[in-house]
Amino acid sequence: MSFFGSNKILGVDIGTSSIKVVEMSKSSGRYKLENYGIIEVGRSGEAMNEAIQTAGAKQPRLSEDEAAGGIIEILRRTGITTRDAVLSIPSYLTFSTVINMPYVSEEELANAVSFEARKYVPVPVSEVMLDWSIINVVGESRQIVPDAETEKKKPANVEVFLVAVPKSEIEKYQRIMKKAGLNMKVLETESFALIRSLVGNDLSPVAIVNIGSKGTAIMLVDNGVERINQNIDFGGFEITKNIALAMKASFAKADDIKKTNGLLPDNPAVAGVISASVDKIITETLRIAQNYENSRGVKMSKVIVIGGILSMPGFLEYFRSGVGGTVDIGNALARVVIAPELETLRNDLSSTLAVAVGLAMRGV
Repeated sequence: MSFFGSNKILGVDIGTSSIKVVEMSKSSGRYKLENYGIIEVGRSGEAMNEAIQTAGAKQPRLSEDEAAGGIIEILRRTGITTRDAVLSIPSYLTFSTVINMPYVSEEELANAVSFEARKYVPVPVSEVMLDWSIINVVGESRQIVPDAETEKKKPANVEVFLVAVPKSEIEKYQRIMKKAGLNMKVLETESFALIRSLVGNDLSPVAIVNIGSKGTAIMLVDNGVERINQNIDFGGFEITKNIALAMKASFAKADDIKKTNGLLPDNPAVAGVISASVDKIITETLRIAQNYENSRGVKMSKVIVIGGILSMPGFLEYFRSGVGGTVDIGNALARVVIAPELETLRNDLSSTLAVAVGLAMRGV
C-alpha cells in the first residue's frame, strides 16, 4: 500500500505545441509526483515554413483532435490509469482584472460585480463565464448602530479579482476531455496554477514570466494574489521564425540553430537575431513591473521565469543581465516528493511542469 494513498489526480496543460500531464497525490500535507508525460505535437515542416513566409503569421493552436490524441498517447505511454483531471486554460484566452467595489452584502456584491463586469470585459457578458473573489479590504467606515453606545466598523471598499472565460472555450475543453476519456473536475486559468506551484505562501511582490511557444504571459503577484496579467504575442515560435528569415533557413533548421547556438557568442549573427527578440520580452517585463512598483510603492522581490526557452544556451544569463535584480528559474517541485529515479530530472521538470503541477495541487 502506498504511503501517500491512492487518491490521485491529473494536471493537464495543453500548450500550442506540446501537452504535459502529471499524476499527483497528497497525504499528510505532502505532495507526490506519481507519474508524468510530455509530448510534442509538431506541425508538418511545410506548414511551418509557409507560416514563416506569411507576414504576421502566428503559430496556430492545437485542434481538439490533436489535443485529445496527444493526451491519449501520453496515457498510453506512461500507463497512467487515473481519469480525474484538472485542466488549465491559457491566460491569453481569458480576461482578468482587479476592481474596487463598495462594501455590501455578498448577494448584493455578486449582482454589482456582474453589472460592473460589462465595463471591463471586452465581449458581451452573456458570452463568458464570470468568477470573482474578494482579495483585499480597503479602509474602514464608521456606522452608528441605533440604540447602541458604540460605533460599528465595517469595510469601506473591497478589491475584487474578476476573471472572465469565454463559454465557447469552456465547451471546447469539455469536448477535448471527453474525446480523451478524462473527467474534467476543474477548469482554471493557468495563472492560478502558476501561483500555486511557484509562489506558494510567499506574500512578497513577485513577477512570473511564462515564455511559451505562442506568446509570453507576464504576471505580477502581490500578497499571494494575481494583480496584473498581461500577454504579449511573442514567444518561442517568433524567435524561430526570425532566425529562419534572417538565415534563409527552414523552420526545422532554424529551430535547431536556436537550440544549439542560442545566445552563445560563437555565432554573432544568430545571437544578434535572438537577443533582439528576447529584448522585447525584457523591455515589457520591466515596463509592467516598474509601473506597478510606482503605483503601489512596492518593490518586486524577484522575477520567476519559466518555459522551454530556458534550455536555450545563454538565455538565462542574458535575461538576468537585462532584467537585473533577482531572477530565479521557476521551481514547481520545491514542495513535491518525486521518485528517486526521477531526481536527476528534477531541475528540468520543475520549470517545464509548472502549470501541470499547480493544477494537480488544486485537485488533491
